[in-house]
Parts: sequence; C-alpha cells; structure tokens
Amino acid sequence: MITLRLATFADIPTIQEVAEITWPISYREIISPEQIRYMLDLMYSQTKLKSAINDSNQAFWLAEEDGKVVGFCGIEHGYPEAGITRIHKLYILPETQGSGLGKILMDQVEDQAKINGSGTLHLNVNKGNKAVGFYQKNGFSVDHEEVLDIGNGYVMDDFVMVKELN
Repeated sequence: MITLRLATFADIPTIQEVAEITWPISYREIISPEQIRYMLDLMYSQTKLKSAINDSNQAFWLAEEDGKVVGFCGIEHGYPEAGITRIHKLYILPETQGSGLGKILMDQVEDQAKINGSGTLHLNVNKGNKAVGFYQKNGFSVDHEEVLDIGNGYVMDDFVMVKELN
C-alpha cells in the first residue's frame, strides 16, 4: 500500500538517494553524465532541499511503500504567480514506474493545489523526457518551449506544460 507524507529535514538524504538513482536512468539518453551530476548537485543540495521544506509556500511529498520511500514530488503554491501551483520535482524509482504511483502523486498535487486556491498546475519537463507522455495523459498540454541557461555551459531545453483544474 502506498502512503504519502510530508518530508522533513530528516528525509533529505532519502530524497537525495531517490534522485541519485532516478536521474541517471531518466536522463541518460537526453543529457550528458556531467550535466546530470551538475544538476543533481545544483538542485538537490542539502541547502536547497532544506529551503524548500522550510518554505510555507512549498511542500515535498514522499510516497512510501512498506516503509520505503519510492518517489517524491516537490511543489510550490503561488509560483510564478497567485493561482498557480508549480510542480518543481516528480520522481519515482525506476522499478516502480508504470505502477500508478505517478498518478497517486499527481492526484495529491492537484488536491493540494485546490486546497491552496490554485486553478492551474505548471511545470517544466525536458523535451526528450518520456514523462512528457505521462503529463499529457494526466491532462497537461504544452504551453510553450523554453531554453534555460543553468550555468557551467549547460541549458535545460524544456516544454512548459500547464493543466487547468476544475
């Protein structure tokens, strides 16, 4: 059975571990190992994760199965503006992908967005990421394309996707 709970500071190493396992598999055909390492260090540092967990507008939800964290999502309400909930992160261990866990996390995101007065979900996803299909299947559409310079000579070549909530 899958249970969801909010992350605490004590969960930071577990979040980092799931990212370390998931990213090289998810992005191996899209970006270089060097860029993967750079982005993991940039986005999953203890400082960044502590800041997100501590921010009252953000939430980090962990999905557990039999006491083991098998995925997570990180969201922010009111980003980039009021009425929008941004999905910053949604990652599931490779061995659990396709099990419905992503849908469980997405339902939680939608519920939390509605509770916080958001009418729109918003996210960036790499154009080559197979998750694009997952998001489309869950009601998202491509709003526009975006290339973001993230430093060190690397860019993120993304779709910005949105979903209107009822």
